[in-house]
Amino acid sequence: MNGQNRSDIYPGLEVDIILKKDQRSGKLTRGIVKDLLTSSAYHSRGIKVRLEDGQVGRVAEIVED
Repeated sequence: MNGQNRSDIYPGLEVDIILKKDQRSGKLTRGIVKDLLTSSAYHSRGIKVRLEDGQVGRVAEIVED
């Protein structure tokens, strides 16, 4: 699942994000969502979130169990 719809993302969800510094390389960082930072319902590049460890990036993929 991609991370473009805000309704799919909630605190406690495990996601892969792309940090600002990793946008060129596309390197993914895995973590647990703490806060949703994008207020709109949809974002073409992914909803921006803050992970529990404090890192901020756009959701590239939602991790399925």
